[in-house]
Amino acid sequence: TMALCLKQVFNKDKTFRPRKKFEPGTQRFELYKKAQASLKSGLDLKAVVQLPPGESINDWIAVHVVDFFNRINLIYGTMSEFCTERSCPIMSGGLKYEYRWQDDCKYKKPTKLSAPQYMCMLMDWIEMLINNEDVFPTRIGVPFPKQFQQVCTKILTRLFRVFVHVYIHHFDSIISMGAEAHVNTCYKHFYYFIREFSLIDHRELEPLVRM
Repeated sequence: TMALCLKQVFNKDKTFRPRKKFEPGTQRFELYKKAQASLKSGLDLKAVVQLPPGESINDWIAVHVVDFFNRINLIYGTMSEFCTERSCPIMSGGLKYEYRWQDDCKYKKPTKLSAPQYMCMLMDWIEMLINNEDVFPTRIGVPFPKQFQQVCTKILTRLFRVFVHVYIHHFDSIISMGAEAHVNTCYKHFYYFIREFSLIDHRELEPLVRM
């Protein structure tokens, strides 16, 4: 299965941040298991991302945001030795695209950062959001906040930039590690999901359009 191959290709010790887990017995855990089972069954990825009948769209999005955070975290953690202050002094996607960091805390204005710094800030910021009960409630009966999908759009937009950077600047490393098929599958899964629910502005997708 894909999960087993991923374990062989990616070193768990290199996960950039600790994995966020779903609590067994919760509805979110059951949804996560359902999504993973579909993924492993070899179903078409376009079908895998569709909302199962009778399920809440916010729960479905929450499960996928956390799962993509874990997966992309693992991909970047494994690539991180090739992504240094020297090799990537700017967080970019080729010559045309540069991504600046803003978080309304330390960085109130869009700020130029190196790729490793940007990734660090990004993973910390996502981890803080998905662990925040006011944003990603886990208790039964606690509603999602009104701006939940907007927050998820921001998280997924920024996670997409990790793919942009890794594909454009570190693709040789992906190939040399034998990880190309797994990164491509993760990217396709992510891409079909964001398109299914219109979660990212199409302009953000431009750096990887030719792929």
